[in-house]
Amino acid sequence: MLSVGIVGLPNVGKSTLFNALTAAGAEVSNYPFTTIEPNVGVVPVPDPRLDGLTRVLDPEKVTPATVRFIDIAGLVEGASTGEGLGNQFLGEIRQVDAIVHVVRCFRKSDVAHVFADVDPVRDAEVIDTELMLADLEVLGRAIEKRKRDWQTRPQDHASEKRRMTDWRQALERGQPLRRIGLHPNDLRELKTAGLISGKPVLYVANISGESDADRASEVAEREPDAHLVTVDAELELELAELEPDERAEFMQELGLTETGLDRVVKASFDLLGLVAFYTIAKRKLQAWEIPNGTAAATAAGKVHSDMEKGFIRAKVASADELIETGDLHEVQSRGHVRTVGRDHEIHDGDVVEFLFNA
Repeated sequence: MLSVGIVGLPNVGKSTLFNALTAAGAEVSNYPFTTIEPNVGVVPVPDPRLDGLTRVLDPEKVTPATVRFIDIAGLVEGASTGEGLGNQFLGEIRQVDAIVHVVRCFRKSDVAHVFADVDPVRDAEVIDTELMLADLEVLGRAIEKRKRDWQTRPQDHASEKRRMTDWRQALERGQPLRRIGLHPNDLRELKTAGLISGKPVLYVANISGESDADRASEVAEREPDAHLVTVDAELELELAELEPDERAEFMQELGLTETGLDRVVKASFDLLGLVAFYTIAKRKLQAWEIPNGTAAATAAGKVHSDMEKGFIRAKVASADELIETGDLHEVQSRGHVRTVGRDHEIHDGDVVEFLFNA
């Protein structure tokens, strides 16, 4: 399962956000380094299509797609050289596929901060700098190990040399690798190499009331291409702890149509490059998360390895059309159920039946 790491400076609201997301009871405290071992939670993805399919199909069991979140302890200046248990924390970040970077936009004198004032742009730059310094160290060691091969067989390794040299030059310019236009294959190679600054990032601006909203916009201006979600993590935790009826009433009073948590989860799902497809079998409706561009046979393996091994073909319909008609037979009578082969790309919102040899 792909995972998202929640990072940031100490006391910016990472564990509060994680608790709201997962109801896992991760310890929250007004002290740096409360989170030493990372907390892990699997969070359902809000999905109106799944809700619509549930209404029209009335299944006995419904299982949503999920995102795996990891609450990683706060990084500080000097983390790349081991400050504040930095080596351990950086090691955790290397394992995740994307990053939720929580920045503090709220002003609360009773909540300690590593700096004397609140400046989310500076705080974001501190984290970026530490990640880039850590990457420079890792990349420098990798280049030294590869130099002999580059010299003895230059033509065989020309593209690797050019790629790694470009990465190092970008880092030396103070440019995180995510900003240099990476190919999906590059992301896999970066993760294997233990490089961090190329991972996709979602900024979560943690506010306390509308007066902090201007600070959130400063974060967006710093990196216009990045995704940004503004939340009040303490309010989100309060909402998460309410019963559904009470939550709906409270949200109506606040004029909210969706929670900030829903926006964070959906944005994280998109950040990971995931799409959802649906299966209906034995009165069980399930959403499955797969990387965008996944072939039908590989998607079948997500459901069960035997389905991928014995794949014959798949029948594909549109969830939106099934919700509209309320009847799969009606969709089929319109000629809108397609039969596809193993290499067909499964799209977001497909309802799929896999045919296979056991």
